[in-house]
Amino acid sequence: MFYTIDILGTIAFAISGVLVAFSKRMDPFGILIIAFVTAVGGGTLRDILIGETPVTWMKNMTYVYVILASTIFAVLFRRKLDYLRTSLLLFDTIGIGLYTIVGVEKGLNAELHPIICIALGTMSACFGGVIRDILCNEIPVIFRKEIYATACIIGGLSYFILRKFPLDYNVVFIISGIVVIVIRLLAVRFKISLPSLYDDDETFN
Repeated sequence: MFYTIDILGTIAFAISGVLVAFSKRMDPFGILIIAFVTAVGGGTLRDILIGETPVTWMKNMTYVYVILASTIFAVLFRRKLDYLRTSLLLFDTIGIGLYTIVGVEKGLNAELHPIICIALGTMSACFGGVIRDILCNEIPVIFRKEIYATACIIGGLSYFILRKFPLDYNVVFIISGIVVIVIRLLAVRFKISLPSLYDDDETFN
C-alpha cells in the first residue's frame, strides 16, 4: 500500500505539472522538466533530510518511467481533462494528500518525533509544487492565504490519531490521505482561507 500510494502521488503531481506547463505555453522539454520536478521535488527534499541517499527515484527507475508515461498521457489527453483550472486543482490536491502520508510514514521509519514526521509529510507534499510555481513565475500556493499546507498538517495529525485505534494500517493511510484531499477541496469550494495580515489598501515600498 505504501509503495502504491507513492506511485499514485507521483502520477498526480506529474499531471499537475504538465497542466501548469501547458498554461504557460512551454515547449515539450519544458513540460517534461516541470512535470518531473513537481513529481519528485518534495520526495527528494524528504529523502535528503532523513539521509536516505541516493534518493528514491534515483534508485528505482519505476518512478522515472511513471513520470514519463504520466507526462505523455497528460499531453495526449489534455483536451479530455475538461477545464484546465479544475483538473489542475484536482490532481494537485490528490498529490498533496498522498504525499503527506508517504512523508509521515517515512519519518516514522526514520524514528523521528511525530511533530517532525508531520512537518516532513507537509514538506514532501508541498515542495514539488513550490518548485513548479517558482519555475513558472508564480507565487507558490503554500505562501498565499489558501488552505494548502494546513490541510497537510491536519491530515498528518489524523494519521497519528487513527493509529491509536485498532485499524489496519492501509485503512489509516487511506483515511488520512482523504482528510487532506477533502479539506483542500472544501476550502476551495467555499473559499475558506487563512486570515490576512494586510489591509486591502495597504501598500509597501
